[in-house]
Amino acid sequence: MSTLEFNEMLLSNASFLKPFAINLTRDTEAANDLYQDTLYKALANREKYNVGTNIKAWLFTIMRNIFINNYRRKAKQKTIFDSTPNDYLLNQNQATVANAAESEMKIKEIKKAIVELPEIFKTPFLLYFDGYRYNEIADVLNEPLGTIKSRIHFARKLLKEQISRF
Repeated sequence: MSTLEFNEMLLSNASFLKPFAINLTRDTEAANDLYQDTLYKALANREKYNVGTNIKAWLFTIMRNIFINNYRRKAKQKTIFDSTPNDYLLNQNQATVANAAESEMKIKEIKKAIVELPEIFKTPFLLYFDGYRYNEIADVLNEPLGTIKSRIHFARKLLKEQISRF
C-alpha cells in the first residue's frame, strides 16, 4: 500500500476518532490532543498496519493505548498543589548558603568505606560505579555474570553497614 493510499484511508476513517476521544477524556482540549497524538502515531507506524485489516479498530486501539499510557503517567506523578498563602515569604531577603563542608565530609567517609572493602568486592563495585554494565564487568574480570552481580550486591550491603549515619 502506498503512502498516499494509506493517508486517504486514514483521513476517511479519522472522523470516528473524535467522539471516542471525547468519551475517553471528558474534555474537549484533552480530546483534541489525544486525537492528534493518535493520528501522529498512526502515520509514524503506518508500516505496522496490515493491509486488509480493519483500520478503525487499529486506530481505536492506538487511541486507547495512548490514553491509558497518559493516564498511568499522570497517576505516577501524584502532583500535590499547595494552596496555602505564601505571603510571609515576600519580605524575607535572606539567602541560604549550602554547607559544602558537611557534604565533603560525607564524600570522604564514603570513599574511605569503598577503599576498606575487600578486594573481591571493591573491584567489581568500582567498575560498576564507573558506569560499566554487569556483562562488561564479567568479561573484564573473567567471572560469571551471577558472581559479579552478587559481589556488587554484597559491596553495597557492606557500604550501607559502614555508613549507617546517612
